[in-house]
Amino acid sequence: MPVLFSALLPPADVVEQVAAALGEPGDGLRWEPPERWHITLAYYGPDDVGTRAARLGERLAGRGAVDVRLEKAATFPGVLWLTATGPELTPLAHAAGADAEPRPYRAHLTLARFPREEPGLAARWTKSLESFTSRRWPATEVALMTSEREAGGPRYRVARKFALEPRS
Repeated sequence: MPVLFSALLPPADVVEQVAAALGEPGDGLRWEPPERWHITLAYYGPDDVGTRAARLGERLAGRGAVDVRLEKAATFPGVLWLTATGPELTPLAHAAGADAEPRPYRAHLTLARFPREEPGLAARWTKSLESFTSRRWPATEVALMTSEREAGGPRYRVARKFALEPRS
């Protein structure tokens, strides 16, 4: 059974903007490649795609598109990320199932990972990205994603997409 999560995928120009802001990353961090960048809404773990898609479709029915912007970098233990902002983002994540998770939802896009015992590795990046702001974009669909382990890291694939209602 595949590991599943729901996510918002940033548009190509925003991905390019983030990549340009990073330049040539290094410093001993394990960087996520741009093709894996996403904003997780909810993590489901191993689940049947059809069953999860039906549940997610019901929970997202009638939900409107949300405005999203990526901003300054921050860290969790072992993770460097960009903040994802938008007033409707947390309610959308809760509708997708984040409300079932034990910790509070924090919208973000993971950039890199580093050893938890070496938090200083990310300090340069939180400083250099402290004033980063992407353009705001309307997220018009939610992707149900599969995650499969591979030698070079996880491989994410879109299993289903769910359109969000256009804003009026």
